[in-house]
This record gives sequence, C-alpha cells and structure tokens, in this order.
Amino acid sequence: MKVATRFSHSIPKLVCPDDNGILISTKNLNRVLKIDRELMTMTVESGVTLREIISEAARFEMALPYTPYWWGITIGGLISTGAHGSTLWGKGSAVHDYVTHIRIVTPSGPEDGFVKVRNLDESHQNLNAARVSLGVLGVISQVTLQLEPLFKRSLTYLTKNDSDLGDELIIFGRKHEFADVSWYPSQKKVVYRIDDRVPLNTSGNGLYDFTGFRSTLSLALQVFRATEEFQETINDSNGKCITAKLTSATLAASGYGLTDNGTFPGYPIVGLHNRMQSSGTCLDSLNDHMMTACPWDSRIKGEFHHETAFSISLSVVKNFIEDVQKLVELEPKALCGLELYNGILMRYVTASSAYLGKIEDAIEFDITFYRSKDPLAPRLFEDIIEEIEQIGLFKYGGLPHWGKNRNLGFLGAIKKYNKTDKFLKVKEEYDSRGLFSSEWTNQILGIKEGVTIVKDGCALEGLCICSEDSHCAPKKSYLCRPGRVFKEARVCRHVVKTKEENDLKAEF
Repeated sequence: MKVATRFSHSIPKLVCPDDNGILISTKNLNRVLKIDRELMTMTVESGVTLREIISEAARFEMALPYTPYWWGITIGGLISTGAHGSTLWGKGSAVHDYVTHIRIVTPSGPEDGFVKVRNLDESHQNLNAARVSLGVLGVISQVTLQLEPLFKRSLTYLTKNDSDLGDELIIFGRKHEFADVSWYPSQKKVVYRIDDRVPLNTSGNGLYDFTGFRSTLSLALQVFRATEEFQETINDSNGKCITAKLTSATLAASGYGLTDNGTFPGYPIVGLHNRMQSSGTCLDSLNDHMMTACPWDSRIKGEFHHETAFSISLSVVKNFIEDVQKLVELEPKALCGLELYNGILMRYVTASSAYLGKIEDAIEFDITFYRSKDPLAPRLFEDIIEEIEQIGLFKYGGLPHWGKNRNLGFLGAIKKYNKTDKFLKVKEEYDSRGLFSSEWTNQILGIKEGVTIVKDGCALEGLCICSEDSHCAPKKSYLCRPGRVFKEARVCRHVVKTKEENDLKAEF
C-alpha cells in the first residue's frame, strides 16, 4: 500500500506500490481542524495544501515562517519528504521541524482490529521518525504546526559576478534570514536574494507570484520544448547559451514575478509574509481547456526535465563550488542547459532532530535539466552534469533530497545518516509486515540491495551497465563511452578532456 496525495510532485518512486499494490488517497483529508491563537498552532488533515495553510494562518494573523516556494503540495507529502524553504536562522527551513504533533494510522494485529491510531507529540521520541517518514510508517492523518505572528518581508535581488561565490555563500546566509542564491555558472553570474523581516508598519503591498509558476500559454511551452529538442539533436550548445541568457535577462527585467500593487516599481519589494513566501498560480489554469498550463503539465508537450537536489555541508561547500567552476573553465558552454531552468538554486538548510532529516547545516543545490523522451538519447554535455552530481554526492558526501533525485542520489545514502537504526526500529514497530513499503523503498533504506539499474543504456536515469552496443556516444559529450563495459552496476565514471585534450581524471 502507498499513500497518494492530490498532487504528485515526487520524482522518485516513493508513492509507487509494487505489482498488485493499492493506493490510499488523502484527497478528502482536506480540512483545517483547529486554530489556537493563544498557543499559535494550527491542526490540519494531511491532505490540506501548503497554499491553504498559508492563507488560513494569515486570516488569523499568523504565519508558518519557512516553507517551500511551490504551494501545490500537501502537508503530509511535504513533511514526509523533508521539503523546505531557505534559512540558517531559528529551527531552520524544513517544515517538519515546526511540527509539534502527528496522528498516524498504522497496521496492527487482530487485537486492535488490524489498525492502530498513534498520536505523537514532542514528548514522544517517535515523532522524530514520523516527521520525515517517506510514507513507510503508515498514513499520516493529522498534523499540528507551530506558527508565529504574521510579519512583513523586504526582498531585493542583487546580481554579481561568481568569482567570490565560494567565500560569500556562508556569510550571505548568516546575514539574511530568507536568503537564497541562484547561480548561472556558464554566465559566471550569481543572483543573491536579500530577504529579511521588516516592521509591520513598513510601507508596501508586495506579492511574489514567481514567473516560472504562473500559467503559461500551452503553445509557448510547446515551442520552448521543440526548440530545446532541436538544439539537443544538432548539438547546438551556442543556441542553448543564447536562449539561457535571454531567459535569465527576461526574468530579471520582470523582477522574477515580484510586484507591488500590480506593478514592479523596483527594489526593494515589501509585503506581508503570506504574499511573499510561496506561489503557484498556474494551478488556477486547470479549467481553461488547456490553453494555459503549468510549464511541466504532462497533458501538453511542454517541459520534461529531471531534477537533482543534494545538500553539502557548509564546511566543504566552498570546495564544491570551486570544483564546479573548474569544470566550467574546461567546457564554458556545458551548463547553459541548466540556466534555461533558472540556474542552480542554492537554499540554506539546518541540522534537524528528524531521524532522516539533515544531519548538519548545509546548502541544498537544486539542479534542473533537460530529459529526453528517448531513454537511449544522451543529453548534450551529459558527462559534465553527471560529474557535478557525482562529485556532490560522493566526493563531498552530499545528502539527497528525498523527493528530487534519480536512483544515483540514493546510492549508499542511508549510510550517511547517523540515526538510521532508530528510524528502522520505529518502522519495524509500526509496520512489521512492510505493508507500506515497496521493493524500491527497501532499497533506498538499505534493507535490500538493488538501487542501481542493471541494463544496457546511457545512464539517463542515474546508474546503468554500459555495453559496447548501447549507442551512448552519438554526440560530443556522453556518459558511457563506447567500448566501456562494466561487469557490475556502478557509477559510470568517465574522463573530461581539456581544450588541449589532456585527460583530467575525476577525483572521486
């Protein structure tokens, strides 16, 4: 059995049951149950969306301080995957760290009627297992969140050269409460989000309706996708770089979707927290006969991409940044494809008490890139993008985002968590028969072998066996070189060549 929310934004197979399995929907668990203004708490059913939580809290002049930027997710789904915003302040940016109570329904024996309802509050040690549960403990039915008084924010985007990015990252995150950083490596450009609380009486009626989450003409989305597919087919790196520069310049000129009373007057933009923290108005375009849509809506031939996200400790993040910059020096156009999707988003996360939460203060790198509909067609400069992913995960021990990775991200990941044994003990107590597990969740939790994908191919989904006839090399850059035969599933390591054609072996 697996629990499905009304929105499905998990890229991995967390919600997929095995053959002959069933789905349990939380669509009708959609009520706000209680708001306590004195204790500053809100209790909701697990199918309530982030958008509804933000709106309802603001109605009572309260706020959930840190949240993901996309509001089309349910509270049950977002805490189960460790979803977060960006901050190094307070308890940190993960929503699950503001959960004070969870009601979870788990399997049981005949003495309990085969079901047990468990109420976990902050005095119960198992709350730290349920806070990031990956859906393998049972069905979350209710969640209580700790809120705080509503406040205003002032937001300014500042664009700089990326030459000192490694030094600036940590300082910037400590200085600004809601800071994040968008990096355009091929353009050697960084956009810093200067975002802080200001007094409630500060003038401003700002709204952040992020451009990338707005309703977009379906025809325009189809043209964008067709253009990128054509660029991939003819190895047009120049075209990708030109499009990337145009896209980032257009976003910057429009203030990234920021307005004050309907227009963009320039920075700073000041507004109430509930109007600035999260967006996703393309969800409102569902009833216009698909003339407009969210950019990734599968019902049209729009965006089709993969998303990789991993967090790297603040202590080594400068070294990772410098490694990526070295790769850009070797192949300056290699990362233009990432910049078509707003570059590399860097968000700040802190250590969590949740057993499967972050184990130390870190920066989360969110990388979105083109995905072909043909599983045998390698991406342009795939080897460079793969190398960045592997360096982050293996050389620097990056922790995966549970809802945003390919299988590669979970290879050996569970061993990086220092409270895995405690989580698995709770899992055995709550669901000893594994009714809420699948073969895949058992693999990523280290209960069973097999995270790697054992078949011929180009490793587009993360890991593969490469064979001589896998046709992975029709382009300049590819992951699995011709004649490269691996006898067992492993990371496809490769060589990147400099402009002088000297071999530079990857350090992992």
